[in-house]
Amino acid sequence: MAKLNLLLLLVLIVCALGLVTSQHESRKLFTQLEREQERARALDVEFGQLQLESSTWGLHSRVEKIAAGTLGMRAPDPRRVRIVGPQQVGSADPAKARAGDPRLAQLQVAAPRAENRQ
Repeated sequence: MAKLNLLLLLVLIVCALGLVTSQHESRKLFTQLEREQERARALDVEFGQLQLESSTWGLHSRVEKIAAGTLGMRAPDPRRVRIVGPQQVGSADPAKARAGDPRLAQLQVAAPRAENRQ
């Protein structure tokens, strides 16, 4: 009987140690989960800020101001603007597309040069 009680006590101690270990591991994992969730929230906030910054940098008025002020660019005279039409549908060959349109027939396509790179 004493051996049975001793065996049961040993099993009880092992179970108690297993319980304490699993609770400790669970708490560690929960704190790690909370840390990662906080990091995800911070990254979401940073992503929103970067999107706002990106849209601000790309504003048409800002780009136009920099082009005019810093780079000295200006809009072309409307009389000098020419609108180019698309190639004919179904024609992958530019020569055939030019042949179909008399305005484009005068254009010549320069063949790409083979460059010797050493």
